[in-house]
Amino acid sequence: MQQKTTPGTITTKLSEIFTSIEGEGILFGTKTMFVRLAGCPFKCHWCDTPYALPMDSGIDYCVEEVKEIISKSLQPNTYKINFTGGEPLVQYEAVLELAKFVRQKGLRIYLESSCYDAVRFSKVLPYIDICKVELKLRDSKIVNEKQYCNLLKNELECLRQAVSSCKTTYIKVVVTNSSNPKEFKDIVREVFRIAKPSELAGFIIQPSYRVDEPTLDVLFGFYDAVYPVYDQVRIVPQLHKIIGAR
Repeated sequence: MQQKTTPGTITTKLSEIFTSIEGEGILFGTKTMFVRLAGCPFKCHWCDTPYALPMDSGIDYCVEEVKEIISKSLQPNTYKINFTGGEPLVQYEAVLELAKFVRQKGLRIYLESSCYDAVRFSKVLPYIDICKVELKLRDSKIVNEKQYCNLLKNELECLRQAVSSCKTTYIKVVVTNSSNPKEFKDIVREVFRIAKPSELAGFIIQPSYRVDEPTLDVLFGFYDAVYPVYDQVRIVPQLHKIIGAR
């Protein structure tokens, strides 16, 4: 992609647009167009897209040009458009405009975000169909301890907004062999204080890949913490890595 900008319009730093098989969450296995926006203020230690993390990475495009790329790249039978990153909420204004455009094409819109900012999340929520609310454990090293409570507060507020808006909403938690079972149970308790089981489309426990990978017994422990209150819990690894997809 060549660098393009148009003065006076909304621009976005775009890392890449491609179609592949969704490898995570409740919709794994679906044909998906990924719109990867560049830039993320966080660095989870298992992140598998480090090239999209720097805030000055990607290529500048105006939103109208990105719409053209989406239209030209869209393949038949695509199940959904996944706005991912990086961290797409960093560029929430561009996501909002692109989501409006995609919705006009009759496609499902999916947001792949850490939900770190509930105010920005609320701006794009009306144009999102499928909300993954990812709750980060402390061992993700996403932020320091001082900032962690504020991050969790925002994530849970995003969950409240998503279920209140009757979106298709599911929970995802990445776990490692070092993840704290008590911390996980506390988060489960908070989730079901906010959302009724009937308001969720699933609870995904995702094992970390090649970084402090959890044993089967450890995974059972996390599964057993959810199942008594919500039997739609699933342990789902990253399918795209297993099948060698992008």
